[in-house]
Amino acid sequence: MYDVVGVRFKKAGKIYYFDPGDLSIQKDDFVIVETVRGVEYGKAVVARKQVDENDVVLPLKKVVRIAEQKDRMIVDENKQAAQEAYDVCNEKVNEHQLDMKLVDVEYTFDRNKIIFYFTADGRVDFRELVKDLAAIFRTRIELRQIGVRDEAKMLGGIGPCGRMLCCSTFLGDFDPVSIKMAKDQNLSLNPTKISGLCGRLMCCLKYENDEYEEAKRLLPDIGEMIVTPQGKGKVVGLNILERLLQVEVKDLEQVLEYTLDEINKEGAFSIQSTD
Repeated sequence: MYDVVGVRFKKAGKIYYFDPGDLSIQKDDFVIVETVRGVEYGKAVVARKQVDENDVVLPLKKVVRIAEQKDRMIVDENKQAAQEAYDVCNEKVNEHQLDMKLVDVEYTFDRNKIIFYFTADGRVDFRELVKDLAAIFRTRIELRQIGVRDEAKMLGGIGPCGRMLCCSTFLGDFDPVSIKMAKDQNLSLNPTKISGLCGRLMCCLKYENDEYEEAKRLLPDIGEMIVTPQGKGKVVGLNILERLLQVEVKDLEQVLEYTLDEINKEGAFSIQSTD
């Protein structure tokens, strides 16, 4: 087992584990840590705890120290410098006529590296751009191509639901989302209805998917013949979340609604052939 604290460097960003050493780090403390990118300023969002060796990437890097007020000032200065670098880079992108869209710029805490995030439809030859940027800023330059989901996470916005985007407020990672999830939830397959600001399927399709999958496992399919308290009938509709079935009862020649429990009493559907 290892003693760790969980540190996040961006709002709704991934949580990385570090060795707190002898430091008394509390949740919501700001800390200075050393990462593969260099020295960084982050927020402890998970207090000291013990985790199994399989849950961490070894070797664990140590927390350098708890951040001070002067560190916060450095972060603010870096943000201001990053905005200026954004404007310079945009000018250079236009100058070189590169088919790319600059999304964000970020300095590492120690200013050892400056990272330019961009989107593009394909590969971009930005070698000349890097040379120009290196000559201007005289530090290590990294251009990182990101996807449209990452772009939405960085820029933020308001989703179709009227709330701030999940990815920019609390989602640390993107879970795979498929069109099958929309079908299972009986949603309209109109792309404008099930797509987020990024143009991809909405992340929230994943939230209730397990519940729908479990419900569909318990319920019969539409079109199946089952035994009801009033006799045999054909399933013509489902209310998946409430576990309700609309059944066209053969003998009564009408559609009745049953709960899953009422049908189970007749023998776990006793599914019959539709012939």
